Amino acid sequence: MDMIFDIAGTVIDQLQKPTLAFLLGGMLLAALGSKLAVPQPVYKFVVMVLLLKVGLGAGISIRQADIVALIVPGIAAVLTGIVIVLIGSNTLARWKGVSKVDGYATAGLFGAVSASTLAAAMAMLDEEGIAYEGFIGALYPFMDVAALVTAILLAKLSAAREAETAQATLPQNGAAAMTMDGLASGLPKTPRPSDRAPAPHGLVGTILTDTVQSAAISALLLGIAIGVLGRPETVFESFYEPLFRGLLSILMLVMGMEAWARLSELRKVAHAYVLYGLTGPLIHGAIGFGLGMVAHHLTGFSAGGVVLLAVMAASSSDISGPPTMRGALPEANASAYVGASTGLGTPVAILSIPVWIWLAGLFIGL
Repeated sequence: MDMIFDIAGTVIDQLQKPTLAFLLGGMLLAALGSKLAVPQPVYKFVVMVLLLKVGLGAGISIRQADIVALIVPGIAAVLTGIVIVLIGSNTLARWKGVSKVDGYATAGLFGAVSASTLAAAMAMLDEEGIAYEGFIGALYPFMDVAALVTAILLAKLSAAREAETAQATLPQNGAAAMTMDGLASGLPKTPRPSDRAPAPHGLVGTILTDTVQSAAISALLLGIAIGVLGRPETVFESFYEPLFRGLLSILMLVMGMEAWARLSELRKVAHAYVLYGLTGPLIHGAIGFGLGMVAHHLTGFSAGGVVLLAVMAASSSDISGPPTMRGALPEANASAYVGASTGLGTPVAILSIPVWIWLAGLFIGL
């Protein structure tokens, strides 16, 4: 019975947090027929500021960390983010009736990290007197960027292949026209280089370049680079930090209004997102825990560090993920990826923290 009350309390707590509260508020306004709208230039500015802030904070954390000690756990974080997205792309994104772009976007958010969940886990470890490395906060951008870029790349690659398939199955009017052209000229017509489909490796390279050059990822990567190479603490603390929560609420309000218009798309596949949201954090956390154990045996990575890597893997992004996906994959349904990650995944991730502490005690000793 206590567990039921804990779960109910966690869900209510999540509903009251700005991320989900403003999303639901936007959906309510749209349901009531409100004419409220945020101008597109204002929206783009909001997204740019949010992602620059996330990138700057991550870059500052990386610069202040012990780079040598960070290498192996950093690699583990990158691998964790990529593996989680690959799992989602082969499960949720292939579920009958689930839009592929929605599945990839959801997997991207589950592969990225919730800063609030990580902070909750750190507080819990501090209360228990369990030590962990000071650079743990610098690990989240490794997992975050790896997951988000992988998800966006897979979504765009899938869309490009579907477009190629659709073009290849069009009626053969083009072939008939080619034959007539050939008869008219007396020679068979040779397709121009631009008519040929790009080679698979060329297609991946093009989409990867487009992904990195997209406004969302560019702002995120620029922020990380400036945070690592520059000294942006003054502007970070005086401008980006105070504005962040307010701007995030505006973003979620916009996404909520858009999500309501597309909510009907999810009715037939809601069970898929519920199942993924409830089981994904446990599977992902186990992957993070396993890779953390590898880092423990290779470098002496602490038991507390292993727990926090598992928590990062189990969590789903509520800050960097939504604006990144909204900017890079505007066709994805926000009610799918935000609802599944923040509404379901986050409570499960928070409730699973004691599980990772128990496992660390079992395999390493605390």
